[in-house]
Amino acid sequence: MELKDIQSSAPENKIPLDKVGIKGFKYPITVLDRKKGFQHTIAEINLYVDLPEKFKGTHMSRFIEVLNEFGREIHIKNIMKLLKNLKKKLSSKSAHIEMYFPYFLEKKAPATGIASLMEYQAFVIASRFQRKKDLIVGVEVPVMTLCPCSKSISKYSAHNQRGKVTIKVRFKKFIWLEELIEIAETSASSPVYSLLKRPDEKFVTEFAYENPKFVEDVVREAARKLLEHPEVTWFSVEAENFESIHAHNAYAFIEKLKT
Repeated sequence: MELKDIQSSAPENKIPLDKVGIKGFKYPITVLDRKKGFQHTIAEINLYVDLPEKFKGTHMSRFIEVLNEFGREIHIKNIMKLLKNLKKKLSSKSAHIEMYFPYFLEKKAPATGIASLMEYQAFVIASRFQRKKDLIVGVEVPVMTLCPCSKSISKYSAHNQRGKVTIKVRFKKFIWLEELIEIAETSASSPVYSLLKRPDEKFVTEFAYENPKFVEDVVREAARKLLEHPEVTWFSVEAENFESIHAHNAYAFIEKLKT
């Protein structure tokens, strides 16, 4: 019995689409780890291609087939090959992938030195066109900030809060996720940790008090470090504070193309 291919039929509205595909597909990938060589993690993957005006829909099964061709060995070094195969499989002019995944680092508490695993959210966004490739790598890093204004006007202490710094970069050669994490953490009042004993809590509290930062300060400091990084060609930095005494969050953003 021959099954009719509805996707390849002509649509009612003959309008080309920029992106069609699948979203939210969980799949194991390999991530390069500066200390251990690599680590395995699970990514949430979005895959897209363009769709010409003559086709009603795309073939979703083909996206999964291309992923399966690479098995568990999907990583930054072969992501452009994956997109090339996706373009060929779906006869498209462009292909795109977005991968969002947890990345773990062993992190030592600042006073006691007790080690524990810290989770960061990382992502890779890549596109391949007929004559152009694009690759963005980024991380979302939890941090702590202490308000400079609160410190200057208060007789006792100052309000502080957790926040997050999101860094995205384009680069010439290779850049480690660890480098981006370090830039984010050292641009805030203090890093945050998975495990802290009382001596560590004392250290973090006092360290942040001596290092007050607005979200604007955090973004500017991270931007300065990225401007000085020899491999970075473009970046964006955003910081968001989950304010402890306000009914809103504080936010700052910068995007910069290095020339």
